[in-house]
Amino acid sequence: MRTVLLIVTVLFTAFTIGVVAQTGFIGFFEQLLSTPAGWQTLADVVISLSLVLAWMWTDAKRQGRAWWPWAALTLVFGSIGPLLYLLSRRPQRSPLAAA
Repeated sequence: MRTVLLIVTVLFTAFTIGVVAQTGFIGFFEQLLSTPAGWQTLADVVISLSLVLAWMWTDAKRQGRAWWPWAALTLVFGSIGPLLYLLSRRPQRSPLAAA
């Protein structure tokens, strides 16, 4: 699973860099906000990432990790923040594995 997560993170980060290089950071948002479909997509991403941020806050607290760097990455780079958080997270033993 970690390998799949790493591949997704690398590919999505490269894709994001390519899009921002082509449109510019401001141009990215200008294009996104130029249509009702873009507004809907932005609202969906904000809701989804808010739920992810809430989970990361709880998980980071449970693991004794700082939450704010991952929150900042998420606010600036979107899904790349949570993907990097998951990659850097200490593996948890499944309760089923102990049985």
